[in-house]
Amino acid sequence: MHTLEAKIREANAKGRPALIPFLTAHFPDRERFWTAFDELDAGGADIIEIGVPFSDPVADGPVVEEASRRVLEAGFHLSGLLEELAARREGRAKPRSGDAGLVLMGYLNPFLSYGLERLARDAARAGISGCIIPDLPHEEAAPVRAVLAASGIALIPLVGPNTSEAQMAACAGDGEGYVYVVSVMGVTGERAALAPRVAATMSRARRASRLPLALGFGLSRPEQLEALPPEARPDAAVFGSALLRHVDEGKSAGEFLRRWLKN
Repeated sequence: MHTLEAKIREANAKGRPALIPFLTAHFPDRERFWTAFDELDAGGADIIEIGVPFSDPVADGPVVEEASRRVLEAGFHLSGLLEELAARREGRAKPRSGDAGLVLMGYLNPFLSYGLERLARDAARAGISGCIIPDLPHEEAAPVRAVLAASGIALIPLVGPNTSEAQMAACAGDGEGYVYVVSVMGVTGERAALAPRVAATMSRARRASRLPLALGFGLSRPEQLEALPPEARPDAAVFGSALLRHVDEGKSAGEFLRRWLKN
């Protein structure tokens, strides 16, 4: 079993969905990013998704897009982020106080520009266990998946409301770690309530996948999951935009996470 799947199954065994907060790398600035990261890591996050800023983020809503713009203007480099993670893992910098699994979420062009073999090597050294690439079609993913898998890194598949059950099965069959279920047609961002189609999407994904299901896009508070019938509730919840806004306002990421742990 891949380490990311094990993290989710462990949380489920405790009677709760795994918690997967999303942080844009080095947002709002490098110091506050690491403070938020440490609070989530030590506070009980099961997996932390780290967004790699990109200038043309087709799947990102206004909050994540603005975060990426600010970080890029500040001079973000992926190599710097991976080196900082590696330094913490190897004890050359402040060590991590938690053991959350780590996933990079970014777009194909920056990863190709970095070099896939170099990315797999440096990400594995940094403790990254998975990658999400929203603009990489499943039909073209095999070469990328193979390079990452050689370093023990899972390529997390994404499915959504417009994905057929057969396509979901194909994505899950090739995937590792978990399946990322996108709740809506559109981009990331907070919604007042989950769309009515989410339950049907989750049910189709459940039938199609042996992997745990992580629901994202639109989640901001745990009460949203209660609107789903029990059989359609996810194994893991991903929340990003509301957390980024919370951190940008100078508030504690640990405080935000505790809302989910209390539910």
